[in-house]
Amino acid sequence: MLLRFQAVRPSVIEADSICLRCLLRMTKKSVPRRQFSASRPCNEALASKPKLGKLWRREYFSANGSLGLSKAQWETYGFAYETSVPRDVAVSNNATTVTTPAPPLIPQRQPLPAVPNDASEPPHRRRKRLKAEANGEAPLPLDASSRLSTLSSTMPAASVRRLLTTCLSLSKPRLSFLIVLTTATAYSLYPVPALLLPTTTASPSLSALTLVFLTSGTALCCASANALNMLLEPKYDAQMSRTRNRPLVRGLIGKKGAMIFASVAGVLGVGSLYFGVNPTVAFLGGLNIALYAGLYTPMKRISVLNTWVGALVGGIPPLMGWAAAAGQSATGSGEWRELLFSEGSIGGWLLAGLLFAWQFPHFNSLSWPIREEYKNAGYRMLVWTNGRMNGRVAFRYAILCFPICAGLWWYQITDQGFLVTSSVINAWMVREAWRFWRNEGNKGSARGLFWASVWHLPVVMVLAMLHKKGLWEGIWKRVNGESEEEMWVEEEVMQVPKAKGHPLHVVKALTSVGP
Repeated sequence: MLLRFQAVRPSVIEADSICLRCLLRMTKKSVPRRQFSASRPCNEALASKPKLGKLWRREYFSANGSLGLSKAQWETYGFAYETSVPRDVAVSNNATTVTTPAPPLIPQRQPLPAVPNDASEPPHRRRKRLKAEANGEAPLPLDASSRLSTLSSTMPAASVRRLLTTCLSLSKPRLSFLIVLTTATAYSLYPVPALLLPTTTASPSLSALTLVFLTSGTALCCASANALNMLLEPKYDAQMSRTRNRPLVRGLIGKKGAMIFASVAGVLGVGSLYFGVNPTVAFLGGLNIALYAGLYTPMKRISVLNTWVGALVGGIPPLMGWAAAAGQSATGSGEWRELLFSEGSIGGWLLAGLLFAWQFPHFNSLSWPIREEYKNAGYRMLVWTNGRMNGRVAFRYAILCFPICAGLWWYQITDQGFLVTSSVINAWMVREAWRFWRNEGNKGSARGLFWASVWHLPVVMVLAMLHKKGLWEGIWKRVNGESEEEMWVEEEVMQVPKAKGHPLHVVKALTSVGP
């Protein structure tokens, strides 16, 4: 579309008063044959007709606005100004010629400077060279709390989304997810007795509702403990690259708000475990909050034994899951001695031992790239007080994962397949721990062990659930059409030894179902 107005003889034509199409017509080398219609400046014409001006701006983008950019603004977008001598343009109108100076310097596209790159070096060799130059100390990726804090800072200050994102950052969601995963794994691995077959009792053997209360309560307890941990040390978190982006350090939430969140999450978490699971699990959840915030956090500035205390805290959640499942099949009063120290509680302690051992390869490799920051902040960590022992401890506890996984098979928690598959993932972590110890964290060994430990825990937990004792046998028998009652009776008979006074037919009679 082209706007035309009654032609007059303007004495001076200013660049900011004409549209871009007219300006480009004026900049041609030859004198334009068509007369330039400018009864009045285009800005005034558009101002007199608001609707037409609005349509003009929408169709022609912003014709005059681009002319008002400064040289620095054009250079920001990758343009450069012409430096040639301006040309005079003659405009003829009714036999009168008006000579006007050329419009201001017109921006021309200039390619952005190319990034220097050696074409003779292949990309994979370049990556290998940069990795070697970094000596394996490349910074690890930011954790979920740091990323959520950055996201929260971009939201409006008084919005609900910012508050929820900040609270989620306080809870350390990635760490909380791993803890909830170990709790749910222990709950699912508990061997269900045949006497709790759904056809013989009013409630299912392992309640899905109990699992919901268990996982949600555990997650809330983790959120409370992590928020209290951040609340007690923002001064020291600000001195470390790994923690300086936390919400309390950045001022996204005050200490009072963090305390309210930690208190509410703790009360709701322990309450969910008490009323939805059993008092023993609720006690373990509250104990974990007290140990993590009250003992582990201040101990980090006192002794290197804080790592062992933190590992103990990480080993409690599997016990919570095991005790939650054991409470549904308890034959006695269901008190804590029966749930935690009976003959059938060995599976929960093995899973707790696996979590205890796993944390040393994970944390010792995680802390190695920032060992100087720990030292400057006053944290007593083994990584800088005794670097050689730091690698040896990681290697020692990585080896311990082998007998623990074998114990799960020995005590009939998992089948023989788990003994094979878990050995593969354990061997990977042991290999990386050996490199970490021998190289003292150099040559990328710390990063290799860190990622091996990150994948080790969820993979082993999933493998344990896939290799639960009797899972695939039950699926095979269902495919072949065997009834559920026969499967449970056969499994119970195989588990009960043939002792004197307990012949096989008596055991079958005791475990049979029906009136």
